[in-house]
Amino acid sequence: MVQCRRQCRDQRSKKQRATAGMTLVEIMAVLIIIGLVATMVSVAVLPQIQKARVKATRANGQAIRAAAVMYMTENDNCPTVQDLLEARILDKKTNTKDEWDNDFAIECDEEGPSVVSAGPDKQMGTEDDI
Repeated sequence: MVQCRRQCRDQRSKKQRATAGMTLVEIMAVLIIIGLVATMVSVAVLPQIQKARVKATRANGQAIRAAAVMYMTENDNCPTVQDLLEARILDKKTNTKDEWDNDFAIECDEEGPSVVSAGPDKQMGTEDDI
């Protein structure tokens, strides 16, 4: 009779353990899978964010260039972004900084003004300037 009780208890505890929850190995496997998926998503998304920043910087630079051309039709000197704001050619709401929070630089030559951004590395005169 004592032996039956032990066997019955062992059988019940096996059933309870089988349905009680997940093991540590199962939880770790799920966490590893979640980590791999998150890594794949970040590898795919981060370059797109960089491309979007470059496009936004180019669009802002084109708006500033158009304002500089308008300024130069009335004045003989090459403007700064501050000159464009003071002359009210650029609206105060216009973004006068690039996507990396650098100020735009306006350079003038015989072909007209060009607007330059330091780019992601925040250094003028490097390969990634926009």
